[in-house]
Amino acid sequence: MNVSGRELEREDLVDKIVTILKETGLPPKWLELEITESVVMKGAGAAIPKFRRLREMGIKFAIDDFGTGYSSLNYLKSFPVDILKIDRCFIHDVVSNPDDAAIIKGIIALAHSLRLKVVAEGVETQAQEEFLKAHQCDRFQGFYLSEPLSAAEIEQAILSWGREKGCSSLSKIYLFHSKGTA
Repeated sequence: MNVSGRELEREDLVDKIVTILKETGLPPKWLELEITESVVMKGAGAAIPKFRRLREMGIKFAIDDFGTGYSSLNYLKSFPVDILKIDRCFIHDVVSNPDDAAIIKGIIALAHSLRLKVVAEGVETQAQEEFLKAHQCDRFQGFYLSEPLSAAEIEQAILSWGREKGCSSLSKIYLFHSKGTA
């Protein structure tokens, strides 16, 4: 779930998220909040205590569009983040541009040395995916994997996957996945 700069400024952000989790029954470990790098840099001082409280509950944090803002490595080490999402501008020419390749390798190495996961955004070709896999990128997003889907299409995709695993409903798929089997 994306968190905007305006939402980050709200005094009741933590309470609002807690309320939503209770209303939906979603376990906190399944919630990942995404904050763009520029929003993190602008509001980091006020955000860190809020995010620490949420992280203590099991919520995960991702810095989106990493590499496009004015990153402070000091904030990166003190911010309670779990995932760095590499901006698509570095992915587009990663196979043909040695500078983009060097930046991607450096971001992955930095993230892994800080025990963070790395997601590459904007993966559109098999060659990009192969490069990223070869350099231990943890996850990928982009049209190569799937076009954007509506909520109904996502539900059908999950149900289809669940049927392959022997589950007939979303609640059974959740139980199946939460036991660490998926």
